[in-house]
Amino acid sequence: MSKAKTYDLHTIGRRKSAVARVYVSRGSGKITINARDVGNYFPKATSRYIVFQPLNLLKVNENYDFNINVKGGGVTGQAGAIRLGIARALLKLAPNSRPELKVAGFLTRDPRKVERKKYGRSGARKRYQYSKR
Repeated sequence: MSKAKTYDLHTIGRRKSAVARVYVSRGSGKITINARDVGNYFPKATSRYIVFQPLNLLKVNENYDFNINVKGGGVTGQAGAIRLGIARALLKLAPNSRPELKVAGFLTRDPRKVERKKYGRSGARKRYQYSKR
C-alpha cells in the first residue's frame, strides 16, 4: 500500500483559462509542478520569476514545499495562476502578511479572458473588408 503525503493546506489560483491547485507542506523550499521541477517545467526565467514573486516578497523561500497541479491555458497564464495560488496559500499560513501581498497585487485575480468569436465576423471584433464595388 502506498502512503499518501499529507499537506498542510490547499488553495486554487486561476488566470485566463489556467487553473492551478496548490498543495503546501512544511519543507525545504521545493516546488513541483505536474510532477516536474519548477526549472524543468518553466524553462524561461520570466515565468519562474512570476512563480517565486510571493515567496521572495515574504522571504519564505526555504520554509515550505509546494506540490502544484496546473492545467489549461498557456505558459504565462499558468505562471500567473500558480502565483495567485501560492499567494493565497501564504495568506492562509500567515494572515498578517495580507497588506504586503495586497499592495504587490498578488491577491488579485486577473479577470481578462479571450473574447469569443461572434457570427458574421472573422474573429471576436475584426470585420470582413467592405467592398463598395
